[in-house]
Amino acid sequence: MTGSSVKDIHLRNAIAAERQELAEVLNALPTQLWDTQSLCARWRVREVVAHMTMPFRYSTQRFVVEVVKARGSFNRMADRCARQDAELQIDELVASLRDNTENPWKPPGGGFEGALAHDVIHGLDITMALQLGRKVPEDRLRMVLDVVTRPKSIKFFGTDLNGIELRADDIEWSFGSGTPVFGLAQDLALVISGRKLPAGLLQGAASRRFAHITQ
Repeated sequence: MTGSSVKDIHLRNAIAAERQELAEVLNALPTQLWDTQSLCARWRVREVVAHMTMPFRYSTQRFVVEVVKARGSFNRMADRCARQDAELQIDELVASLRDNTENPWKPPGGGFEGALAHDVIHGLDITMALQLGRKVPEDRLRMVLDVVTRPKSIKFFGTDLNGIELRADDIEWSFGSGTPVFGLAQDLALVISGRKLPAGLLQGAASRRFAHITQ
């Protein structure tokens, strides 16, 4: 077995575990909390779960049709489909995630690493907004941090990290150089991914740049 095969197996196991754990969280979630605003701009919990499960429910043909309808814009297509599919029954959305823990979907050009990062970041969009205190296991989180700090990812998210050093205070990890911003590693992954965090989660003179409310 090649090194890449072993890595893919490890990644797919991590993806399956992440989806299973999030499905369990969502299954226990009171109905009214599905309308909570997530950390993902303009999306409630409903829209985030609808987006996460879209690859499992859409055929390649339908995906292409939806992109064409959105005049070639993936972001516009994803937003419209998330809003539309958010009206599905909660049980259906949860089942779509739970029944596809081992689905081999990969984002275009992202591989299984991109799939893991997609699931972890969107899962945190939900659990942090709901203040559930969920901690992503360190091994998964380190793989996600590796993905979101790549130049391609930094450009995609468009987060201004100039003059900033992100420094985790729960694991040995840092990124960038400049004025330090401290926080949990998973919170810093969200910062890189363009999320604004609740006040008080980050520390450092420049932390207000990445918070919802001025600290």
